[in-house]
Amino acid sequence: MDVSILFLAVPSLTVSLTPTAGQLLWISDIYGFVIAGSLLTMGAVSDRAGPRRLLMLGATAFAAASLLAAFASTPEALITARAILGVAGATLAPSSMAILRSMFRQERQRRQAVGVWMSCFAAGAAVGPLVGGALLEHFWWGSAFLLNVPVMAVLLVGGAAVLPAPPARRRAQLDLRGAVMSLVAILLVTYALKTAVSEGLDVVAVVSLAAGAAVGGAFIRQQKTASHPLVDLSLFRTSGFAVCLVAIVLSAFVVAGLLFYMAQLLQLVAQRGPLEAGVWTLPVMVATIAGSMSAPALLERLSPLPLLAGALGLAGLGLAMAAMLRADDFTSLIAGSTLVGLGAGAAGTIATDSIIGAAPIERAGAASAVTETGSELGGALGVALLGSLGTAVYRARVSDALPASLSASSTATVTDSRAGAAGLTASVPEDVLRAADAAFVDALQAASLSASALCAVAATVAVVVIRRASRPAPDRSRVPPGRAPRAISSQHDPTEIDQRSQP
Repeated sequence: MDVSILFLAVPSLTVSLTPTAGQLLWISDIYGFVIAGSLLTMGAVSDRAGPRRLLMLGATAFAAASLLAAFASTPEALITARAILGVAGATLAPSSMAILRSMFRQERQRRQAVGVWMSCFAAGAAVGPLVGGALLEHFWWGSAFLLNVPVMAVLLVGGAAVLPAPPARRRAQLDLRGAVMSLVAILLVTYALKTAVSEGLDVVAVVSLAAGAAVGGAFIRQQKTASHPLVDLSLFRTSGFAVCLVAIVLSAFVVAGLLFYMAQLLQLVAQRGPLEAGVWTLPVMVATIAGSMSAPALLERLSPLPLLAGALGLAGLGLAMAAMLRADDFTSLIAGSTLVGLGAGAAGTIATDSIIGAAPIERAGAASAVTETGSELGGALGVALLGSLGTAVYRARVSDALPASLSASSTATVTDSRAGAAGLTASVPEDVLRAADAAFVDALQAASLSASALCAVAATVAVVVIRRASRPAPDRSRVPPGRAPRAISSQHDPTEIDQRSQP
């Protein structure tokens, strides 16, 4: 909710604080950068210090940082407050999921709890523009941040009264070196992706991405030898875990990419206001909630991987349907995006529950941090990669359609982006704007079809893993001495990880 409200608050806070273009980007992006980079560390802290304690501290810090942001008098102060919000926000998901893992020991109850937990993300994103729009129509921009304070107050009072305190691994040390390396790697990669969207794939983006990849590789090597690693790398050697993590990344990828295009299409092509455009995206959010909430009931009848394959296939079908839109008819886009929400919501819940359920209770925070990091990076990748693809298609299409009589400056502006063309509405012919609309629709179609193909590939991989897992297990009595059997039980659930292999 905090993220989606900020998008509406940007115009009014820009008038009040007069930030530079660079400062405005940092105000918008620093929260996502810091929360993505801090999740793995906070997951480990949750397991070591205790998730209830971390949740209470994080909620207190989130409320305090919200107050700082609401009454910030300079762009620098707002950027600092948003960074603190990111650190505090990174504590909430791992610690709350670890508490759920401890509270609900029965598989059926845990799945229902995870479904509710996952649906809250979509609910917050849906409510954010509506509540934010109402607040900003009557109050100043800081009211968007003040809304966090009563929410955190309810969490603190209610949490102190009813939340249990799962056991903490107090003797285990925190891998500070790994924490720094993971933070640097994820910050660099996320910054590179954001820069590629806003500025194009320039030298800064390429260098940041390469540096992030290098630090990430060093982090993986360090985790193999660390005495108390942040991430249990043995989980990644199981095919079921890998498929679930890919499903989480891909679910966030397709939803973020689709909403990125829908917001622009509704405002720039359909000429809807920000609040009305937000209302038109509600079907995606409602469908995502429905998919998350229906997943537990489906898991009672089918095993996770077949459901994952079906959910990803449904999302891919929705993306293909969305690609059938026309500049004057968005029916297929709304219908297709609804299917995307259903499929992505179900896939995210199924995959998250499989990973959390496979992790020991004392490592639930770290396992949740892995899923949330995958979701954050998936969202950033969706906007960056699909946005870059769409930009290339838009520029190629609109360049071919512009009249030769158009001035060089107008041609450059229209070719750069559809938002740039919107700023020339009064000074360019109507056929130029129609050409820009058609080119943007082509861009959305190309991005949707590409994302649909990725979903089809992921669903196929899940089917392959299912078939391999369903093969008869080898006779373990003939396993050569010294060679340990595999740690996955493929007789029942392909995603089930033998907890005896966990630390």
